Amino acid sequence: MENHPTAHQRKHHLTTADRVGLYKTIFGRRDVRGQFKPDPVPDRVLSRILLAAHHAPSVGFMQPWDFVVVTDPAVKGAVHAGFLQAHAEAAEMFQGDRRATYRTLKLEGILEAPVNLCVTCDRDRTGPVVIGRTAEPDMDLYSSVCAVQNLWLAARAEGLGVGWVSIIRREVLQAALGLPERIVPIAYLCLGHVTHFHERPELETAGWLPRLPLDDLIHANRWGDKTNPACAPLKTTIRQDLASAEQGIFPGTAME
Repeated sequence: MENHPTAHQRKHHLTTADRVGLYKTIFGRRDVRGQFKPDPVPDRVLSRILLAAHHAPSVGFMQPWDFVVVTDPAVKGAVHAGFLQAHAEAAEMFQGDRRATYRTLKLEGILEAPVNLCVTCDRDRTGPVVIGRTAEPDMDLYSSVCAVQNLWLAARAEGLGVGWVSIIRREVLQAALGLPERIVPIAYLCLGHVTHFHERPELETAGWLPRLPLDDLIHANRWGDKTNPACAPLKTTIRQDLASAEQGIFPGTAME
């Protein structure tokens, strides 16, 4: 039986149009590599995107992130050289057809994207003891990743593509960007207008890996219990929502 929200709950909901926009942004986000256009990104748009990133959740409200905005071709060139080296090394780690496929993939847009951004983490920002980081010391790193996700979704909502360049060594980024030793580069991102967004992730359409079924990833109360009847209604609903989303009908659009 479907649970409908109470009047008290509804006052906290976004409007249907806003929810549609949110889910369309999430489902339509892509890791962009080869579709960047040279058109400049207006400062007003970049400002909104960075404000969204800065409003990410952070452990102890320490806000450990900084944003290095890269437009200098020389800096981009140094980063690109580091990518090429790491990319060549990575190709040797795969075997047979996998290696050949890997070498055909476009995995960055460093030089093509008008703006590159490096999101960093200052682990010392608020001192050695941070609320929420006492038992799990890496929570500041996870917080910075939340800023990356906010940035990515805001960019997609603005019609801009973002590509995360992960095939590069930390020391290369530190040298190219002049980062102090204590500053951890979390994500090097390429950002800009694009010719188009792919319907599905490129690695999915290339046959590299499929998207895993969400209902196979849900465990009831303890790891490994995937067939517990308590989760059966939830898994049925997930499959229904997925089928609707694939037809362009997004979750939450019929709540009002």
